[in-house]
Amino acid sequence: MIICAGRNETFNFATPIGVGLIESAINLTRQCLFDKPEYLLFIGSAGSYGNYKPFEIVTSTSAANIELAFLNNDCYTPLDNVLNSENRLVKNQTIVNSSNYISTNFDLSSKFNHYNIGIENMEFYSLLSVAKEFDINIAGIFVITNYTNKDAHSDFLKNHSQAKEILTHYLLEQKIIK
Repeated sequence: MIICAGRNETFNFATPIGVGLIESAINLTRQCLFDKPEYLLFIGSAGSYGNYKPFEIVTSTSAANIELAFLNNDCYTPLDNVLNSENRLVKNQTIVNSSNYISTNFDLSSKFNHYNIGIENMEFYSLLSVAKEFDINIAGIFVITNYTNKDAHSDFLKNHSQAKEILTHYLLEQKIIK
C-alpha cells in the first residue's frame, strides 16, 4: 500500500493518511485495524539538514523523533526515539527525523547530520511506529524540497509542485507505480 501525507501533498496513486505525527498515526492505525496492509510505502517531501540537495530522492526505513533541544543537551527522553523497519530493498539508511515543527535554524539543525539524521519529514516516525506495532514492513521515499533554514517555508512552496513531479517520475522509473 502506498501512502502519502495529504492536504497539498497528494498523489493519485497513494492514499492520504494525514499531516503531522498525530493525524498520520490515528489514520494509519484506523487503516490497520480495518484492512491491514501487507507492506507500506510512504512517499513525500522532506527538508534537508544539509547533506542532500533540493529535488534529490532519499529512501529510508529509519525514523527518529528528536527535538532540536537534544542537540544542545537541553532535554532527554525515556522513550525509544529512533526506529527501524527491516527492508533489504532500501540501501540508503539516512534517518528521517519527524516533528510537528519545521526546523528553520540551519546552524542548529545541520548538527543532526552527526547522528546520521539527514532529513526531516513530519509523518514518517509516527507511521513507522504504527507499522512496527502492527508488524508491517515500511519504507519511505522522499524528495527534498528545501533546506532547514530561514527560507524553509518559502522554498518548500516554490519547489513543491516540481518535487512531486520528480518523485512521481522516480516511482515510474523504478517500476513502483505504472
